[in-house]
Amino acid sequence: MKKITLKHLFASVLFLLGFVSFAQNTEGITRVLVDSIHTKAAKVLPQTTTELDAVLVTGQKKALKKTAEGFIYNASSDLTQSGGTANDLLKNIPSLSMDADGVLTLRGKMPLILIDGKNSSLTNLDQIAASSIESIEVITNPTAKYDANAESGIINIKLKKNKQNGTNGSLVLGTGIGAKGRANSSIQLNHEQGKWNFGLGYDNRFAGRTKRIGANRTNYNLLDEHELIQSRADSRFEQLQNLKGNIDYTPNEKNSFDLELIGNTEGQDNNETLKSLLLNNTAAFFSANQRHSLELERSKVAELALNYDRKFTNTRKSLTAGITTSVNNAHENTHIDTYNYDVTQTQIGDVAWQRTHNYENENISNAFLNYALPLSPKSILESGYKGTFRFFTGDFQSADLVANTYVINPAASNVFRFHEQIEALYSQLSAHSGSDEKPSWDYNLGLRLEQVANTGETNTANSTFTNAYTKFFPSAAITYHLQTNSSLKLSFSKRINRPDLGQLNPFVDITDALNPHTGNPYLKPELITAYEMGYSLEKSKYSVSTAGFYRAAQNTIKPYSQLLPNGAVLLAPENFGTTKTYGIESILSWKPANLYNCNLSFTAFQQIIDGSNIGNDVASKAFNWYGKWVQNVVPWEGGKIQVIGNYNSKLATPQGNRIALYSADLGYQQKLKNSNSRLGVVVTDVFNTLESGYQNYTAEFTNTRRSKSDTRAVMLSFAYTFKSAFKEKLLENQFTPEY
Repeated sequence: MKKITLKHLFASVLFLLGFVSFAQNTEGITRVLVDSIHTKAAKVLPQTTTELDAVLVTGQKKALKKTAEGFIYNASSDLTQSGGTANDLLKNIPSLSMDADGVLTLRGKMPLILIDGKNSSLTNLDQIAASSIESIEVITNPTAKYDANAESGIINIKLKKNKQNGTNGSLVLGTGIGAKGRANSSIQLNHEQGKWNFGLGYDNRFAGRTKRIGANRTNYNLLDEHELIQSRADSRFEQLQNLKGNIDYTPNEKNSFDLELIGNTEGQDNNETLKSLLLNNTAAFFSANQRHSLELERSKVAELALNYDRKFTNTRKSLTAGITTSVNNAHENTHIDTYNYDVTQTQIGDVAWQRTHNYENENISNAFLNYALPLSPKSILESGYKGTFRFFTGDFQSADLVANTYVINPAASNVFRFHEQIEALYSQLSAHSGSDEKPSWDYNLGLRLEQVANTGETNTANSTFTNAYTKFFPSAAITYHLQTNSSLKLSFSKRINRPDLGQLNPFVDITDALNPHTGNPYLKPELITAYEMGYSLEKSKYSVSTAGFYRAAQNTIKPYSQLLPNGAVLLAPENFGTTKTYGIESILSWKPANLYNCNLSFTAFQQIIDGSNIGNDVASKAFNWYGKWVQNVVPWEGGKIQVIGNYNSKLATPQGNRIALYSADLGYQQKLKNSNSRLGVVVTDVFNTLESGYQNYTAEFTNTRRSKSDTRAVMLSFAYTFKSAFKEKLLENQFTPEY
């Protein structure tokens, strides 16, 4: 098991000292560049101020900026996620809900995740360090120009990218401890001169983590293996490193080219011990075993994007185009040993040895073209094309030790290949009445055409499945501006939710033989009709954004547990008949004084599920609500305290419910006087309350499970910037008297 050693910390300190020394030595050389930067900043400041007028939180650097399709969350406003990942940021964003296992939902369904507006192989959000994120855009009612594969909405994670004249940069170092030690660092460098801009960023995260799980299942069909009691203890070491570079070329005022490259490596060493005890229907001992596994996971992601932007004399006219490709190579090797015990806890029989490997290779490529043409001073037509091409191969192999030789078990091995091609055309008309400064009405009408073709095959079952279809997705929205600071909006759209690779892969994972899980290659995509009506109000000291939403879905995809004849419970996704979801969402921002502001958000919804095609024990209704409260206090000059509270109510599922979740995070940051340095302290899950769990109740079995990770941790961070506005892009806190 790897640990964060003194060598790691010593190397980080040397790196910091060397960096500071370099910055100090370049003081005189770059002074002229700094003056130039300040002059340029003064020229553009009025434009920036105007752009950020319509916001939900007031201050120099706003936490939430309202948009026509949702809002943008400024990642820098979150003090409590130093050393965290994108998942840690997302759990604090209004409208979003995340359980203790990192499952993200928006209004009850998983949203579509984009990275810088693109489909990416960085699907594991723990692969993205929080320090590398500039902002997160939440789109709750996407128009026709966005992918239709978004039942509840879209999450667009925008990574940091700086364009500032001269040479500038920033550095962050962090360390802390939860159940085990943690460390992270980040560096950003940028140089712009003339027509060229070069950027380079690197960040990492190393952490020791633990998790404990308890489960209990009663099988009413078996007398001997009647009750199963399980306990699991995990100890793992996580490592994450990201490298990002960009080269921007602007030959003239009308044309610009951007080349972006991202490299990511992730690793996890997980020691897992699972103890299982089986009792008969009289609560007497039947059998017991202990299963230990060592999982070694490694993944590498490389992503390249080339973008072109064409401007015109008419600033409302534009042309953008680009191609991206993302490659993900991941492998997991697991070594397993299983011991059986009698009622006296004495080992019986020989130790069973197994090993598995899971190799995955994925490529996602995109090509897009967008063109905006003004039809009149008050209307504009946008049209475009997007192609998404995905190739995936997964090779899972399981082998048992027989006579000192590992023999492959064909029943527990499989190769899965999948290819998907999505081509889309869209066109949408946007218009308004009244003046440009004070419009009375805004209109948006769009249509998207998507043609989808996918094929999949497995070696073990020698089976092939295909799915091809062409569908139209209309969208429409109308906004009425009641006053200059309030509006009422009504929107409609058709959407689709295509099953992901994990849901389609038919291989049965028997790492835990008593709780296997699998995919379903015969899943159909969900088809959704969505409506939303929203109201927003902006005042000097507070703002309110409220929306009511309704969705009707066919072929809803949900997990379903089925009891097998051998007593195991198989978890697999199924298409339920229909689901209707209706709810309300509200975000309130309040600033009663210059030294205090807060943000309160609330979401509640009811789901009505028709699962009669699956089974009679499927629940017909599911209600859930969740809320967040973010408070910011400026106790003195240069300091800021932030407290974030999260609550997610008990959630009904098709066969039971998930337990309620609640937690609180605390952050403090202090700007060092007369310097470009800042210190931060963060305590996550202050009361150590965050855990996950569920209960299933069926006619054949009942099942309960609770999981607790080491979510409480203390992190310390130090940030330093030189000659740079990065100090407003890395730890960008509001240190002005206004805030």
